Amino acid sequence: MNNLNRRNFLRGISAAIAVPAMTSLAPARALAAARSASAATTSSGAPLRTAFIHFPNGAIPKAWWPEAGKDGDKELKLSRTLAPLESVKDSLQVLEGLDMEPAQPGADGAGDHARGNGTFLTGVRLKKSATDIRAGVSIDQIMAAKVGDQTRFRSLELTCDGIRTSGECDSGYSCAYQYNLSWASPTTPMMPEANPRLVFERLFGSGLPDQRASNFQQRLKQQKSVLDFVMADARAMHNRLQHSDRHKLDEYLTSVRSIEARIQKAEKFNMPDVAKVATPNGIPDEYSRHIELMFDLMRLAFQTDSTRVATFSLAHDGSNRAFSEIGIAEGHHELSHHQHNEERIEKVSKIDLFYTQQLAKFLSGLDSVKDTDGNSILHNSMIVYGSGNADGNRHTHTNLPILLAGKGGGSVASGRRVDHQGKPLTNLFLSMADRMGVEELNSFGDSTGRLKDV
Repeated sequence: MNNLNRRNFLRGISAAIAVPAMTSLAPARALAAARSASAATTSSGAPLRTAFIHFPNGAIPKAWWPEAGKDGDKELKLSRTLAPLESVKDSLQVLEGLDMEPAQPGADGAGDHARGNGTFLTGVRLKKSATDIRAGVSIDQIMAAKVGDQTRFRSLELTCDGIRTSGECDSGYSCAYQYNLSWASPTTPMMPEANPRLVFERLFGSGLPDQRASNFQQRLKQQKSVLDFVMADARAMHNRLQHSDRHKLDEYLTSVRSIEARIQKAEKFNMPDVAKVATPNGIPDEYSRHIELMFDLMRLAFQTDSTRVATFSLAHDGSNRAFSEIGIAEGHHELSHHQHNEERIEKVSKIDLFYTQQLAKFLSGLDSVKDTDGNSILHNSMIVYGSGNADGNRHTHTNLPILLAGKGGGSVASGRRVDHQGKPLTNLFLSMADRMGVEELNSFGDSTGRLKDV
């Protein structure tokens, strides 16, 4: 069984379709090599994945921070905002006392949203200019440089927001800072993708544009989805797989088809009057559905080992999006300057809760999928969720709202809250980079050392 050729299998079902990592399809010596490799693998040889998810405008502190345990214990008691994460609490760390000093105003004055966004994964002081951009290489891209050659895609950058790399956005800062989390170099942001259709086609499409067009016409003619073309080969392979891998393949194919169907439905109901409105195809009207689709695509990218490094901006810092889905007509940024008005605080708390509800679905999905070593993908992941602003009312960048989900393949001590008492956020990134096999990284941004208690 171990001598099954994965390349032949992929050729049989089309090179454009990725399949889950399965023990049956990996030669024994390849598994042994994976187990001995330190870069981006767990001690059992399963891939180690890392994602950085950013939400805008900070969080209401009293609703975010969990209740402290008795006698200083670290038992995790979820707060109102974090309550949706109850089902994955054992895979969660609430990290207190992490700061982002380069985002502080200093001599640069206003522009906390640009700094909060652009500094989040770079850890450097941004150059205040709308045209002369200078940030730093982001931690995700440092990890991707180490492990990207092991997957089909070096990294994946997603957003549910606009995409901008030029112009002035916040008090003299370039829009590039405020709309991009990931940076390939100090002057080159990694532009994220907001359209789930394009992300899907990038991950699971059928090759070059002319090939995709031809395949699309063929699908229309035969009224089949892209997966129907591979089902015969998948069924032929099905009986040759180990029992656990049969279930994994069935689960994966069902999941991909489900997402494809939902994207098609989203496009169907999001066709504007082009004479009046220009709306990208593939982006749902409902914000929650957009987030859910992007999270599902990230999960599939991890599940198929298409990439091991991803970033996802739910919205840029300073976003003034309204939340009609939950009955809030005012803009998020406007409300975040609540000036201690209890009604406005309550509305921002509901927005914070909305975001963690979407995160909970994603983490639960990762927790429900088995990896090659029998653990869940969440177990073999490190997922940072946080904001570059702490208290949106005052634009603070100390004691940021930061979660670390996943167990890093067993290298992360989860199910607790830890107060790091004023350490740079970049210290956390250094410790994560070690686990991703980037041992040669001695410092990053404003780091002062590795975060020890992770």
